[in-house]
Amino acid sequence: MKIAVIGTGYVGLVSGTCFAETGNEVICVDINEDKVQKLKNGEVPIYEPQLETLFERNVRQERLTFTTSLEEAVDASDIIFLALPTPPGEDGSADLSYILGVAEQLGSLMKEYKVIVDKSTVPVGTAAKVTAAIKQNSTVEFDVVSNPEFLREGFAVEDFLKPDRVVIGTSSQRAQKVMEDLYKPFVRQGNPIFFMDEKSAELTKYAANSFLATKISFMNEIANICEKLDADVDQVRIGIGSDTRIGKRFLFPGIGYGGSCFPKDVQALIKSSSEVGYDFKILNAVEEVNANQKTIIVPKIKNYFGNLKGKKIAIWGLAFKADTDDIREAPAMYIIDELKSLGAEIIAFDPEAMDNIKKIYGASIQFGKNAYEVLEGADALLIATEWGVFRNPDFDKIGELLNEKVIFDGRNLYDLEKMTDLGFRYYSIGRQEVK
Repeated sequence: MKIAVIGTGYVGLVSGTCFAETGNEVICVDINEDKVQKLKNGEVPIYEPQLETLFERNVRQERLTFTTSLEEAVDASDIIFLALPTPPGEDGSADLSYILGVAEQLGSLMKEYKVIVDKSTVPVGTAAKVTAAIKQNSTVEFDVVSNPEFLREGFAVEDFLKPDRVVIGTSSQRAQKVMEDLYKPFVRQGNPIFFMDEKSAELTKYAANSFLATKISFMNEIANICEKLDADVDQVRIGIGSDTRIGKRFLFPGIGYGGSCFPKDVQALIKSSSEVGYDFKILNAVEEVNANQKTIIVPKIKNYFGNLKGKKIAIWGLAFKADTDDIREAPAMYIIDELKSLGAEIIAFDPEAMDNIKKIYGASIQFGKNAYEVLEGADALLIATEWGVFRNPDFDKIGELLNEKVIFDGRNLYDLEKMTDLGFRYYSIGRQEVK
């Protein structure tokens, strides 16, 4: 099939590369000339496991190409995916200006039937708005389909190539057949393709992410009450996670969720609900809990040191989660801001996200070449991201490099008994303090 992907951000680049991997001819469009040239030169602008390998192969075999010309992409394709940003406004609403702006252009460029696919996460009713925008300038037949993505950063390629389900919203039998043929190679093991109306598909994405965010915030509340009741949240997590009605995933407590999806999607569903006169009380609470959770470890540090002025805090992890360089809504940034406001000095290390953090903080914080370099002369270690490389470190070396053997762990990476035996002061989330 001949596919155009408009937008080469996270979703667009992963989608385009994976579609090419199954033999389709894919042309990706972006208005950023510098970015397009780098992509043509083989530079992958984001970190995502497996992506670079697939990208290089499909560019080399000429199934994946790049352009700044929307007209060229439209002429070369039968299916056009809109993978454009929908940033949240101050009121939480999704900004559809990028999508609707491109939709208006498509109307004047299409010369024959096309399937236009909303791949971006969009509010209920967007497919109808895209249809209306295209019709302003078009006389040819077309169908607009809602096909939300369910990609986990750090596992996006795996999720795309082997999805546990594909959701497609369309009222057109013609478009349904096209989309079914497109996705058949990805569901050969029997995982379902769900066809539904456009509005239901749009809401499905928001509902899924909001539910997962709710699980995380609920577990963080359980962790907070565990500390007050002298219970162990890890044991509680195991106890409830074994219930198949609840499941084991998204029950790990910590310093809150971040990234490009959960915060934005929760806010957007709250906003969409309010627009139709519904007060979504649970999601309002989810958002409040998460906002508080991001810096919940800071009082532990303040209580330990008293005055933080001049204290040097080493931070392991800056990305919002492991296996990505994405720092959007990362808890680490909220923690850094609070610690800096209290007079602390920050030195940080992350395997992939340091360049992105440097663009924001510049020289106001320091960075190390590796996990151990940041510890030398630091007064404490704070763990903000659950990278695998942090899970089994050389604790003897940590103890030698730090001024004090104290760790504040926002991701509960280490065993309490082990930390006691090693002589560390160890503070985590929802568990006993090791003193």
